[in-house]
Order: sequence, then C-alpha cells, then structure tokens
Amino acid sequence: MTVGTSSAPGARGVPRPSEARHDDLGIDPDELADGLVIADEHGQVVCFNAAAERITSVAASDALGQRLEKALPLEDLEGRRWWQLTDPYGGLAIRVRQPERNLLLPGGHEVLVTARYVRTEPLGPVRRVVVSLRDTEARRRTERSHAELIATVAHELRSPLTSVKGFTATLLAKWERFTDDQKRLMLETVDADANRVTRLIAELLDISRIDSGRLELRRQPVDMGAAVGRHIQAYVAAGQTADRFLLRVEQPLPDLWADPDKVDQVLSNLLENAVRHGEGTVTIDVTASASPREGEETGTSVTVSDEGPGIPEESMNRVFTRFWRGSKRGGTGLGLYIVKGIVEAHGGTITVGRAPGGGAEFRFMLPVGTPAYLQ
Repeated sequence: MTVGTSSAPGARGVPRPSEARHDDLGIDPDELADGLVIADEHGQVVCFNAAAERITSVAASDALGQRLEKALPLEDLEGRRWWQLTDPYGGLAIRVRQPERNLLLPGGHEVLVTARYVRTEPLGPVRRVVVSLRDTEARRRTERSHAELIATVAHELRSPLTSVKGFTATLLAKWERFTDDQKRLMLETVDADANRVTRLIAELLDISRIDSGRLELRRQPVDMGAAVGRHIQAYVAAGQTADRFLLRVEQPLPDLWADPDKVDQVLSNLLENAVRHGEGTVTIDVTASASPREGEETGTSVTVSDEGPGIPEESMNRVFTRFWRGSKRGGTGLGLYIVKGIVEAHGGTITVGRAPGGGAEFRFMLPVGTPAYLQ
C-alpha cells in the first residue's frame, strides 16, 4: 500500500486525508471493516481509516501527522505502554510483525491489535508500521452466546437423561417386581425422553450449520397445502379438535422446490407455538406471493395466526433471537431462531406481527426455487 504525502504550505508534511487514504490498487481503506493505522519511517501516522476512528473515538484529522504512540496510546493488560515495550523502530531488526493480542485504549477500552513492520530489505530499517485494530465486543458477544447455548442445552439434557438413567436402572434391578403395565409405562417414558434428547441434538446441529452457513438443502417439489394438512391431521389424531384449525389454500399455487424435511420443521414449530401458546382457532393461509428473491416473480407465502394474547410489541424484535421464550417458560428457546435460519437458507423471509384476531401472526415466504435445469 502506497500512501501519498503533501508538501503544501501549512501542511507540516502531513498527508491530506484524501491522499492518506489512497491505495495503488484502488482500495479505499475506509471500506475496510477493521481499523487500519499506518505510520511512516519517522513514526508519524499517515493513514487512519474510518474503522479506526470508530474503534478509538479519535478523529482522523487529529491522528494524521501525530506520532504513532500519541495517536494510538496503547497499553497491555498489565498497564505497560505498548509502543515503548515493543519499540518497533529500534528493536530487533529480524522482527517483521506482532501477533494479535488484547490491548487497552485510554479509558480501558479493549481492542485486538496486530502490527506488521515493513522493511525495504531484510534487516533494514522499518519504513512503515501497519497496525490493524478490531473491536472485541463482537467476539465477546459470540463467546457469551456460545456459553449461554452450552448452559441451556446442558440444563435441558439433564432432565431427560436423569429420567432415562433412573428408569433403566430400576428396571434392570427390579424387573420381576413390576407388572407388564408398569414396565410399559416406564419404557414409554424412556422412549419419550430419548426422543427429547434426539431433538435437542438435532437443534444443536442445525444451529451449528446455520451459524457457519453450511445448512444443506435437498430441494424437491413441495405441495405446501398438503404439508400443512398432514400436520393438522397429526394434531387431530393426538387429541386436538378438528375445528381448532382453519386451513385456506389459494389455487393455483406456483410449483415450489424446497427441502421437504426443512419445510416440515418450519411448519411444525410455527403450528406448535400457535397451539401451545395461542388460543382459539389456528388459521393457516397458503397463498401465492411475490418472490422475496430478486430475479424471481413468484413465491409461496404461509401465514400462521391464532386468537391468543399475541406477542408484546416490545418483544417483536427479539422473537427470532436465540433463547427467546416469551412469557411462558419451557423449551430451549431455539426453535424460532432455527426457523428463521431455514427460511433464509431457502432465500426466503419470515416476519411476525399481530393477527386480526389479536393473537400472534407468523408469515414466511419462500421463492419457488426452480432448479436451473428446469428453467
């Protein structure tokens, strides 16, 4: 990277900001996500990009032309002045970089810093010090989120595993003392708890794939109306009254190509929320809609609404975040986060609002997703 300098009167050898941000490759340092600070062979700052301004709360106009240690007064976690400690211009001639480490800005603001020493020849003097700055807050949030996920899943796993262990140990030790009905009840409980553990593990795998962008989709033709109908039939078979559900399917619907298992996962979660937390009739509307993906004209929209108390307005923007459980506790609070990840992996969108009857209304839209070889 070559940084221009100014010799205009009154500039005191300080590069103009427009020149200090110029790159021979046409890359503007202000477009970089990380903070970039460059000092010349004299230790004066010649580049201070927008991200560095944001991270340090120092204006580029104040930093340019200043000594590096003044413009960027870093300390290590033991309170030692970093530039005096490392001495980039007078230290060992074999050094070419400083690895990433946590350092402190004035006021105790923690940042991740890496530095590179640019020499025109091996063992020659340092011609430039290039410093990269990253805010630690995003990393802290990620670490906190991972810690919360582990704690939540560990808590949710403890109960079913304790039950499985207790019942199997009891059956093995005292098999002959129980009647067939008692054994069946215990084994059914073990089976239900094993299914619960399986679901939790599946949720963990889904979150891992969503967060890493590795959620695989196996697209096939999907009849959305029939898929919703199967879920309703399962609820009726499990004891819900048939008039609890109202399914309205607009015809004709566009041919939808999606992952049927993932679509079932989305429908299962939204319908379960409506049945468990809502009241009155659960209405499901399946309609054709404008595609949420650019370049496609049509898509499929599914709206699930109930007549319960709904979701408080102040919670609307947190519904699809991890661990959101609403007013009723129970579960991991990961279901809607996974639903949003699945819908977005299909190129779709999902929203939440208030239904006409006052309850919650979830609406997701999927592009038709027609494979290229069929177009």
